[in-house]
Amino acid sequence: MLRNFKRFTLQVVAGANLATIFMMLFVGFSDRFNPVNHQVLANAGLVFPVFLAINFGFLIFWLCFKKKGALLSLAGYLVCYVPVRTYIPFNIPHSIPDDAIKVMSYNVWSFAGWERHADGKFPILEYIREQQADILCLQEAMTNEIGQARVDSVLNKIYAYKDTMKFSPSSDCIALYSRYPIVSHERIVYPSRGNLSGAFEIKIGNDTVIVVNNHLETTGLSNEDKREFKSMVKGNLLTSDAKQASYRLIDKLGEASAKRAVQADAVARYISKHSDRSMIVCGDFNDSPISYARHTIAKGLTDCFIATGNGLGVSYHNGGMYVRIDHIMCSKDWQPYGCKVDRSIGESDHYPILCWLKKQGKH
Repeated sequence: MLRNFKRFTLQVVAGANLATIFMMLFVGFSDRFNPVNHQVLANAGLVFPVFLAINFGFLIFWLCFKKKGALLSLAGYLVCYVPVRTYIPFNIPHSIPDDAIKVMSYNVWSFAGWERHADGKFPILEYIREQQADILCLQEAMTNEIGQARVDSVLNKIYAYKDTMKFSPSSDCIALYSRYPIVSHERIVYPSRGNLSGAFEIKIGNDTVIVVNNHLETTGLSNEDKREFKSMVKGNLLTSDAKQASYRLIDKLGEASAKRAVQADAVARYISKHSDRSMIVCGDFNDSPISYARHTIAKGLTDCFIATGNGLGVSYHNGGMYVRIDHIMCSKDWQPYGCKVDRSIGESDHYPILCWLKKQGKH
């Protein structure tokens, strides 16, 4: 009888493991759903790490009680290889060539102008100065808190060229700082409450490279909303009031992702139109690695973190939400190296993402 009970238990666990793998597969490819038409399904990618963890739990169970069963959990990771690698890549590091250029994208949160060291210096400005990136893309680069003169006093010593773009005088600002001449810019037009994307042409040697800096629509979630979302993912919202809160959160996330979908489509059309050009695309997408926005913009490009980064690469860290929403991508004539999210600077609600790129000829 004990043997029958054990067999039955293992069959139940195997069935649950299969169901988990199915959900992991479905959620992992939810970035193919356009949020304009499928708001809830398109946001399923936010819970992908939950199913990753559950499947890992099954793997541990099988290793402890029936080692052959571990093949089922491992097969789950294998069939979900694409979304698993998208969400949490692992790569063998390679040495960075001397002639590679350093690119950094950073949502600076108005340079956190309310934060300063005892010596009067501002941490974010000091961090940027220390990094010495060749191309610097900033989002939320408003200077009303810190003052434009203070920003210029630091960055003008590093960068001979800069350009900024605003949705309106009082709205979000994206900025490009470059060691290379900026020869033109244009805004990529899409509907928004105040976010924007801009394409800047810069001259690197004999080549003209397009740099697309993005700050897509925010989720509009308050810190309380974010804490509730974290509880929802953990399954802690069980009361009727909590369930209503979860429905409200899902609606908010769906509406925001639908707006980003339209914006991502516009950026993707621009990229496709200029597919014969050398290009670097970066910025704050306000969307997770498994999202329609990231998947759509990345078509035809190399996602530098997936190609050369390691781990989760969490770039947003506020209100109980921790996810990689900042990205760097490049056209196929660039070889990326050592893409990483640097968690050593925490004054903004985002961590900067950095990568080195080496020109290798258009494919």
